[in-house]
Amino acid sequence: MLESVTFKNRTWDVAANLHLPEDFDENKEYAAIVCVHPGSSCKEQTAGIYAEKLAELGYVAIAFDASFQGESGGEPRYIEDPATRVEDVRCAVDYLTTLDYVENYRIGVLGVCAGGGYAANAAMTERRIKAVGTVVPANLGRTYREGDGSPDAAIKTLKAVSQQRTVEANGAEPNITNWIPNSPEEREEAGITDIDIVEAVKYYCTPRGQHPNSPNKLRFTSMDAVLAFDAFHLAEQLLTQPLQIVIGNVPGGFGSYRDGFDLYNRAASNNKDLLVVEGASHYDLYDQPEYVNQAVEQLESFFGENL
Repeated sequence: MLESVTFKNRTWDVAANLHLPEDFDENKEYAAIVCVHPGSSCKEQTAGIYAEKLAELGYVAIAFDASFQGESGGEPRYIEDPATRVEDVRCAVDYLTTLDYVENYRIGVLGVCAGGGYAANAAMTERRIKAVGTVVPANLGRTYREGDGSPDAAIKTLKAVSQQRTVEANGAEPNITNWIPNSPEEREEAGITDIDIVEAVKYYCTPRGQHPNSPNKLRFTSMDAVLAFDAFHLAEQLLTQPLQIVIGNVPGGFGSYRDGFDLYNRAASNNKDLLVVEGASHYDLYDQPEYVNQAVEQLESFFGENL
């Protein structure tokens, strides 16, 4: 069962899909899980896939579009603002607590890719989250700070953002760029061969995972906030909830393989586990049944024990 709902973040509406168990009974009480999508993604893509599978396991699962993106409100459009992304998670928890059929002490979070970083970060200060699941978690700030691999990559980007803010303040049109190449052909022309970019294009820009709520648009001036964000900052002190991390053993440029180990090593939780799915790349764990099912099997056990 699927319901379209909204909840508030500050003054705007956040659009969400509420996935309910097949035998849902509003007179019963259920554990609930907030599903957080990757950067550039939307609630109908991989976060929705996992939300649907969690609902099949008997959970109430909510997947939402990030503020400023997809069907959610907020201006200006196409911003990737880590602080607001984390607040989206808190607001989703707020919403779940208003539902009579959700047990407030049994709320968890599951994030995919950058959503995994945001999920972990939100859980550090959002103590209503009782269990944290991540699939191919990526520390988005680290990814962009490393940029093209040059020592001053982050500073070059920050200087470009500063220059763009100046021209926009003086009347220029906003710089709306792309997260990734818009097509396999565009990627090939650019000579990009990293497996994560290759598969990102296949997922987001072909019928495999393409969705109109994920238009591959990014407001360039929001990159300053991304570059200053460390999703795992203070995990050694504040990330104490049970933690399940799932990664594939095929590494790529987005770095979820090493970020998975980094999060595992840094988290203060005494109850934490890292599953490495053999043969799986980052994007295999978005939607490929052979690998997603392994992740879900592990998450079933994890959330079953901890929610």
